[in-house]
Amino acid sequence: MARKRIFFITLFVISIIGLAVIQYRYLKIGLNLARVQFSQKIALVGADVQQDLYGRNQLTFLLANALEKDTSFFKTEPAVLEDASRYFLEDYLKERLIDHEIDREFSFALKARDSSYYLRSAEKPRKAEKDFRYPIELKGYLADRLDKRVVLQLEFQNLDGYFLSQLNGLTLPSLLFLLGILAVVLWVLKTYYWQRKVITTTNAFINNLTHELRTPVFSISLATKILDAKIGEEEREFTGRILKETKKLTHHIDKVLELGALEHKRTVLDKERLDFRPSLEQICRDFGALCELEGQSFNYDLTPGPYVMKASLFHLENAVNNLLDNARKYGADSLIYLQATTREKQLEIRVQNGGTPIPESALNEVFKKYYRIPEGDRQGIRGYGLGLSYVRTVAEKHRGRVSVSSDAANGTVFMFVVPLISDGS
Repeated sequence: MARKRIFFITLFVISIIGLAVIQYRYLKIGLNLARVQFSQKIALVGADVQQDLYGRNQLTFLLANALEKDTSFFKTEPAVLEDASRYFLEDYLKERLIDHEIDREFSFALKARDSSYYLRSAEKPRKAEKDFRYPIELKGYLADRLDKRVVLQLEFQNLDGYFLSQLNGLTLPSLLFLLGILAVVLWVLKTYYWQRKVITTTNAFINNLTHELRTPVFSISLATKILDAKIGEEEREFTGRILKETKKLTHHIDKVLELGALEHKRTVLDKERLDFRPSLEQICRDFGALCELEGQSFNYDLTPGPYVMKASLFHLENAVNNLLDNARKYGADSLIYLQATTREKQLEIRVQNGGTPIPESALNEVFKKYYRIPEGDRQGIRGYGLGLSYVRTVAEKHRGRVSVSSDAANGTVFMFVVPLISDGS
């Protein structure tokens, strides 16, 4: 159990880390695609700017005079001329960027290649982040008038943050789903361990209680036997009834303790190589004698043996006895039939009885611990819902299985299957 727990916890951690890594890789791919798309848009902006600023127009004429500090046409100070050209160029570039769906703060620098002419946008608060620069070479009127190669350089800051904001439709749902999966799994683990603690506490209480009951039951049984030896024949009917009930109570206590030990793996089955056929035949004879005393019909058919297997004889006998006892209690005086056959290295023990069929809704529940069918005349029969749970545990411990089918035509049929081994193995 501890190894399984460690395995599944490790698998969960690896899965969460793997999912996070995959999401991170997808995010990087998304950022790269966003960067490529942004570059394509900037290229389109650059083409429009080159076309718009190729010839002589009001903006290119204003820029040329500002770069040359020529105030002969615009009768104003060179600084004022420079501020005006800076403002109009920035406004123009902003309009072109918005036309291509780029709504991002930027700065620009308009300069000749030898830096003899220079015009820069107004200084904005700058963060210690990487700048992304996109140069656009301007040809035509400006370059010819200045007789220089003129470059308009667009500059952006923190484009990664901008790209992430564009990918919010993908990143935020991914993070939310990842956190949701993590929260659900942690909640399931918390619930599992809480239920496990409750079950452990409950089983500990039941085991302690049954252990405490054994002493007074033994004392009652011993005192009754002593009393039985000293009283007359007429009173022995009462002592016999007391002994019968204490024996039944001892059987139930042992069943609870044995089932709890098997379920929590505190008891390791002491398996040995054996032929189960003689033991199964003796079980059938003893059960037949009991049925004869109670006026119950019982038949059995055992395929010729041997039934060689590696098993715990004690637990196999108890499991078969439980199935037969169940058939006797719930068979409503109908014929009980046990058939044992060997098929494909398996021993199949089939126990059939009549009586009221088990409801279809309860067929998958009858092997659960403490479960009892909540309807019909079965509630009138005393029991604790432990017998079939014990049978299933024994079958699983022997790498076998147990199943049930029930209908009005065929009655109730329990199939108990355990593996056989070859004589030479």
